[in-house]
Amino acid sequence: MAYNPRKLGFVLAATDHGTMIVNRFDYRMIDQTRGYGVGFNLLENAAYDAGELTLVQHLLSCRRQYFGDGVMALDCGANIGVFTVEWAKAMTGWGSVIAFEAQERLFYALAGNITINNCFNARAVHVALAAEPGVLRIPQPDYLSPGTFGSLELRQTANTEFIGQTIDYSDSSLVPVRSVSIDSLELSRVDLLKVDVEGMELAVLAGARETIERHQPIIIAERIKLREEELASVLEAHGYQCYPMGGNLLAIHPSDKTGNHVKINP
Repeated sequence: MAYNPRKLGFVLAATDHGTMIVNRFDYRMIDQTRGYGVGFNLLENAAYDAGELTLVQHLLSCRRQYFGDGVMALDCGANIGVFTVEWAKAMTGWGSVIAFEAQERLFYALAGNITINNCFNARAVHVALAAEPGVLRIPQPDYLSPGTFGSLELRQTANTEFIGQTIDYSDSSLVPVRSVSIDSLELSRVDLLKVDVEGMELAVLAGARETIERHQPIIIAERIKLREEELASVLEAHGYQCYPMGGNLLAIHPSDKTGNHVKINP
């Protein structure tokens, strides 16, 4: 049998979040020693965004305090599942997570990380979230070359971020993925809605109008690739109060007593 050498991209890593399937090429270097990317942080530091994880777990505990067991968190743009796994472990016995990821290869790692960490209260869904159900054609990065895969923008814009490798957005290179709106899921409860979808946050929120009005969940939406004023305006139109939280806006409805327990630092 002929030997065919194969480059390995996805590897197992013993991280502070548990055993995780990580892509060792998930990085973009700033200089010789500094870089960013979920994979980069896990392989260099054994952890990813510990401060945000701690805050969100506190928020979820508060929702349990005021609304009872059965807490539901939605991880929109879950990547390989660091947040999903940590939330699910923290909510064992009283809450659950639905994680959405549009990139097929990242979805496989996400599902694997949910499984290998025995998170029976979490499930992964391979879809793109959008304003309405349908089909979205998305680009495919090279997962065996350096790039921050979580920074991939599904739709090209005039200011599309360079992720460390050139992305082909020509029609012949795009692949179809099913898209759904959050409203179309008709969920009976939503306590936390985290939206990190690389510039498509407004579309996802547009597809969640009814869910937001019905359940008034805590909302964490990335603001890096949007006009912050526009994002805040959408959230405030639902009656929310917004607070800067790193690269995100944290929105809590005034009727939610969870807001009384949270100190927000920009």
